[in-house]
Amino acid sequence: MKRIKYEFPNADGHTLAGLLEVPPPNVSIARYALFAHCFTCGKDIAAASRISRAMAARGIAVLRFDFTGLGNSDGDFANTNFSSNVADLLAAAQALSRDYQAPSLLIGHSLGGAAVLAAAPQLASVEAVVTIGSPATAKHVGHLFASARDQVRARGEADVKIGGRQFRVKQQLLDDLDNYADAAHLRELRRPLLVFHSPIDEVVSIDEAAKIYQAALHPKSFVSLDQADHLLSKREDAEYVAETLVAWASRYLGIGRTGFERNYGTAPTVAADEVLITELDKKFLRGLYSEHHQLLSDEPKNVGGTDLGPSPYELLLMALGSCTSMTLRMYANHKQLALDEIEVRLRHDRIHADDCNNCEDGSRKIDRIRRELKLTGDMSDTQRDRLTEIADRCPVHRTLENDIRIETRLLTEQE
Repeated sequence: MKRIKYEFPNADGHTLAGLLEVPPPNVSIARYALFAHCFTCGKDIAAASRISRAMAARGIAVLRFDFTGLGNSDGDFANTNFSSNVADLLAAAQALSRDYQAPSLLIGHSLGGAAVLAAAPQLASVEAVVTIGSPATAKHVGHLFASARDQVRARGEADVKIGGRQFRVKQQLLDDLDNYADAAHLRELRRPLLVFHSPIDEVVSIDEAAKIYQAALHPKSFVSLDQADHLLSKREDAEYVAETLVAWASRYLGIGRTGFERNYGTAPTVAADEVLITELDKKFLRGLYSEHHQLLSDEPKNVGGTDLGPSPYELLLMALGSCTSMTLRMYANHKQLALDEIEVRLRHDRIHADDCNNCEDGSRKIDRIRRELKLTGDMSDTQRDRLTEIADRCPVHRTLENDIRIETRLLTEQE
């Protein structure tokens, strides 16, 4: 895996420090994910780094970053709150969209889970959400300040120890947490949701997972992390979360499917010796299928199409051009010619039949395909002329110049 240092500004102009885990060179990036760490933790916490690396190995690039005032990010933690964490998440998503690709998956650990649940409805690109050991609402972490609450009220701020480290908190943080005391907003998530939680979690009770699950609408799933602690400190627990997460997300993110299948559904079965064309809209958009491939055909917008694929005549020219190029390459390789590159450019139009010497009716039009070859390489004029002759021998060229019979049979609806 490759780890890229990645910095971006948040809404207040502070620079936030992140790490982008990307797949190894032999694995293509299927989607991008955004990982939000636990309260007062950082991007380098073991659970976040292990899950991110494991997901990258499976084709999902993951950005994890330090919230404002934590780790290597700028800003003062005392001036942050849960709302600012959500804003930082939105800034991270915006940066990913600008520099790489908008995140399709949000993952949150502990309070980071509550943050992604709040941020997801504001991100159109997000197609699925995952929480790990998360509370149903941000107010849940208020118990961490119980001993200092009176001091905060009296002085406006206080130092508290969380996870063995000292942090300064202000009244505005406690007030902000009170604004996130209701889990009803989870009904507006409208994304597939996966909830991971351990029944022995001593930091965030599994009762919180039940609240999340009950409040959210389907599709939703729950996975019990038996024997795992809150921080997933055991490597095998983090690996299990990553493996299960990717398997679950694949269903909703279309991972393992082509872009065509993600947009237009599973390709129909087609025999080896045939192609199938189906309607994808009630205008011109068509699905073109062979045994192993899927394409689109359409018409330009100026004639009422959506221009999502080549027109039928463009496909015809592409068939002729690709066959021409393949035939030239096969011949050049066989003859060991110094042919470095082949470009074939084609145009289709109709001309008056009086331009054709052998046409009986001069008032009608005939189809004309003009083909231009650009052959790059150290070859003689004789070799170039020979390649031009070979172009006329490509199988599609011969088919088009033959007398073609097209036989049409109407199938019954049961066939």
